[in-house]
Amino acid sequence: MSVKRISQFFNPKSIAVVGASNNPLRPGYIVMRNLLQGGFNGPIMPVTPKYEAVHGVLAYADIASLPQPPDIAIICTNKATLLPLISDLAKQGCCNVIVVAAGLSDEQKTELQQHCKAQHVNLMGPNCLGLMIPHLGVNASFSHTVTRPGKVAFISQSAAVCSTILDWAQHKDIGFSYFISVGDCLDIDFGELLDFLGRDARTKAVLLYIDNLKDIRGFISAARAAAFSKPVIVIKTGRTDAGAQAASAHTGGASGCDAVYDALIQRAGMLRVNDLRELFAATQTLALHPKLLKVEPLCILTNGGGPAVMAVDSLVQSSGKLCELSEATLEALNKVIPQADSTHNPVDIFGDSDPMRYQQALKILLEAKEVENLLIIHTPSALAPSADYARIIVDTLEQIDTRKRPFVMTNFMGEDAAYEARRICAQGGIPTYRTPEGAVGAYMHLINYRRNQKHLTQTPESIVDDLDIQVEKAQAEISAHLDRNVHYLSTHQAAPLLAYYGIDTVTTYIATTPSEAAEVAAECGFPVVLKLISPDIASKSEVGGVVLNLSDEHEVEQAAFAILLRINQVYPEARIDGFAIQPMAPRAGAHELRIAIKTDPQFGPVILLGEAGSALDYSQAAVALPPLNMNLAKYLIANALDKGVLKERTLPEKVDKYRLCALLTRVSQLIVDQPDIHSLELNPLLATQSQFLVLDASIGISRYKRLAHRKRLAIRPYPKELERWVTLKDGSDALLRPIRPEDEQAHRRFDESLTKEDRYRRFFGEMPHFSHEQLAKMTQIDYDREMAFIVTRKQGGEDITLGVSRVLMDPDNLVGEFAIVVGSQSQGLGLGRILLGAAVDYCQQQGVGSIEGMTLWENTGMIELARKLGFTISRDFEEGTIHMRRELNKRIEDD
Repeated sequence: MSVKRISQFFNPKSIAVVGASNNPLRPGYIVMRNLLQGGFNGPIMPVTPKYEAVHGVLAYADIASLPQPPDIAIICTNKATLLPLISDLAKQGCCNVIVVAAGLSDEQKTELQQHCKAQHVNLMGPNCLGLMIPHLGVNASFSHTVTRPGKVAFISQSAAVCSTILDWAQHKDIGFSYFISVGDCLDIDFGELLDFLGRDARTKAVLLYIDNLKDIRGFISAARAAAFSKPVIVIKTGRTDAGAQAASAHTGGASGCDAVYDALIQRAGMLRVNDLRELFAATQTLALHPKLLKVEPLCILTNGGGPAVMAVDSLVQSSGKLCELSEATLEALNKVIPQADSTHNPVDIFGDSDPMRYQQALKILLEAKEVENLLIIHTPSALAPSADYARIIVDTLEQIDTRKRPFVMTNFMGEDAAYEARRICAQGGIPTYRTPEGAVGAYMHLINYRRNQKHLTQTPESIVDDLDIQVEKAQAEISAHLDRNVHYLSTHQAAPLLAYYGIDTVTTYIATTPSEAAEVAAECGFPVVLKLISPDIASKSEVGGVVLNLSDEHEVEQAAFAILLRINQVYPEARIDGFAIQPMAPRAGAHELRIAIKTDPQFGPVILLGEAGSALDYSQAAVALPPLNMNLAKYLIANALDKGVLKERTLPEKVDKYRLCALLTRVSQLIVDQPDIHSLELNPLLATQSQFLVLDASIGISRYKRLAHRKRLAIRPYPKELERWVTLKDGSDALLRPIRPEDEQAHRRFDESLTKEDRYRRFFGEMPHFSHEQLAKMTQIDYDREMAFIVTRKQGGEDITLGVSRVLMDPDNLVGEFAIVVGSQSQGLGLGRILLGAAVDYCQQQGVGSIEGMTLWENTGMIELARKLGFTISRDFEEGTIHMRRELNKRIEDD
């Protein structure tokens, strides 16, 4: 499904209801009623052989009788009739279908999916509630209620959750730009919808209710793009194993590991909530305040001390913090609050405060420069109805420029007395909540969303000791093992492979018998560690396969015999390859860690970090998706500490977290580079200040089989294969390569080096230098949907950027829009041809239909270069620009 066809789906001019009915108990009755009551201006065409008219609208006996092809057809019949009906609709020229039927078997779903694909029909569902587009008056659903136009889009796999959300939104006066029930997602999925909604001007925030995902890579790519421009809030079911099984049974498909979903949601910059209550709160807050908070500290204004204390407790327990009020603000408040000699935050104006005092205190805080976020708590007062205080809040806020006032949220406590006050605030565009804890919880959603977004745009550090990773040698090592039919590498076999990525392992000696182990130990020097080598036993310490501190040959031999005896009793069928003997590593003052790689059936390789131990599952580790850079590795460590799966040790010398980040990035790169590795364990990993030593390693390998329907990695890594050296016209060599997140500082220097004329040619007008956030978006790109090539060379010991070409592909891969900028000091070196040629070649390889760009009339050099490279040149006399276009790959247009 392309965004182009998605757009057609969400802008219908005519709708047919197949299986329309006058029976109130049938879905066809409810869908027709909702469509007619929604105010849709286009033709609504009921199709049924049973009735001459449905709800007073002339009905058609069959699809062939329809006077025109409908833009959308809603099929309300039972599952047995689906395939022939879809064929009939396709013959009529209808290519968008909603199927509400539930209860299809896996075989029936597969058949329906393949049939729709063969007929070039876009399918929403089955097992779905339908679709609402309030601004068009479209209620193509069998919902029990309606919704009004708004700024929030909602997508759900659960029809029951859709009904719940509609009830809640109606009560809170929150409207929707689109309300979409996708059901089993056989065709239209979350990724395509996010691409559409991320570009939709009416939609300011997106809510997702997910049971499972099918196209992980497409989803995270679309979600990251959407989350860069607007809040995306996710509730993902299946946190427990039982819940995951229930979710899989509900909508079909694999549910995936919840910890990995957590990592995916954070990586994409979205906000995850745990349940519907949190979803409601986050929706209300982000729908009314979709912009990022400037700062995190919160100020609280209250007329009751108890509720304020509850709010503070909730805030601090959630890792939030209070703001500090200035002396000037405190002095002004003390003049307003006669009972207090010294006010502080929370600002308590006491229960006897009349509306005038409330307004005075509120105005002081709204005008205080240090107050960026304000929570107003009000308990019922005998002096005036709560509604009066709500009107004061709304009126006072309206007197302040929206660009200057802080973010304000309210908590009117109580039920009947507070209902009208909450309604007034909601109508005034102010988020309002029933309890202090609910208000703080919603506020922390904004904070966590801000943190996720800031994390997306943090500049990763460069690795100072960037090692010369030897990819080809590592690949040859793995291939040699596979040629010998070896699929499990223990420490001594893994050590050379790890060394190619700068990962140190303890020296390991091998023996095949107990007596040989004793001899090897004597040569090694005591004390030693004895370890069993067996590809069939994953955790050797659990079965006594590891013995420490052996001090002589006799102890070694006896320990080896004892290991064999235990293994024979517990795992009689296990293969025994021998013993590993290692010198005892000094563990005093060291932190023992564990790094693992597991391959998830849905997500591909994932990285786990935790404490050393006998077992490491997802619940005992922090999880991240490769590829990692230094910033993402730092975030993984922080998550491990927050989760408590990594402990802060009191050691003589603390572990160097920078070096640990560097190690994690090398492990990540190993997995990215070597698809034949499907599992890896470094356990224990001995960390002493800046030194890291692997004491035990195991690596699982097998020939990787590339699958057409899925990518190995959930996130496309840096495409190192696109790097190449080029020779410039002055005879010097330079490196042409894709841009990286670590290039932000170099990109800033390049931006600052551009003259006014350079910037005018690139941006067609005056353009200020880029901010950190803008530069982060330019350097931290999604290689699946955009590409930026830079040409760099060394100057004074650092990489200098000479020029940049950027290509942004639309989600349908139809058009790539390019832009090139070369600094004045680098003109005449042939950089334009190199950069434009790289952009053209890349689009050609990616199957993009055409590549196009714009420049000014006076940029004759660019125009002539484009003409030489096969571009068609056309002029826009009104805009004073030149349009350059080149066809690349012929594509079959959608019907």
